Amino acid sequence: MTTRPAPATGLFTAALLAACGLLQAPAMAASQDALPAAVQVPAGHKVAWETVGTGDITYECRAKAGAKDQMEWVFAGPKAVLKDRQGKQVGTYYGPPATWEASDGSKLTGTQVAVAPAGGGNLPYQLVKANPAMGAGALTGVAYIQRTALKGGVAPQTPCTQAGQRSQVSYQADYIFWKAN
Repeated sequence: MTTRPAPATGLFTAALLAACGLLQAPAMAASQDALPAAVQVPAGHKVAWETVGTGDITYECRAKAGAKDQMEWVFAGPKAVLKDRQGKQVGTYYGPPATWEASDGSKLTGTQVAVAPAGGGNLPYQLVKANPAMGAGALTGVAYIQRTALKGGVAPQTPCTQAGQRSQVSYQADYIFWKAN
């Protein structure tokens, strides 16, 4: 005679194993709860693709608006590799204009909707409304791109002194792509 554990016993065992770290629960994808309201994706959308971007932000030394005798670092464009959660390259991010391109050839650009502070020394969180994708593939149907989990990327702290001078700053960010439900 074979005995089976009662369903409650099986659930208790799974919970105990998870608490001990022996059974990994699936990670929650792109929670909106910890993000500022301004950069949360509107209701009615679901995560279509999650990537981790690592690369450089280029800044250029230009005359300050309204103070032509002063110089400042101005965002000139990004260049990053997009990887999936397992570390495999799945695309690139570059600009201007800001362009996300999947390895399958689909790509899109977008319009910034909102930004919110992400902590000192980090680029801000960002919400982008996607333009229709070019080419068929992973980016087809994407409505929003969200930049989260930021590390670095802000303009250099050293003053710029010569117009046209460029500086690259390393950064990392998660890019979450959302489609309508």
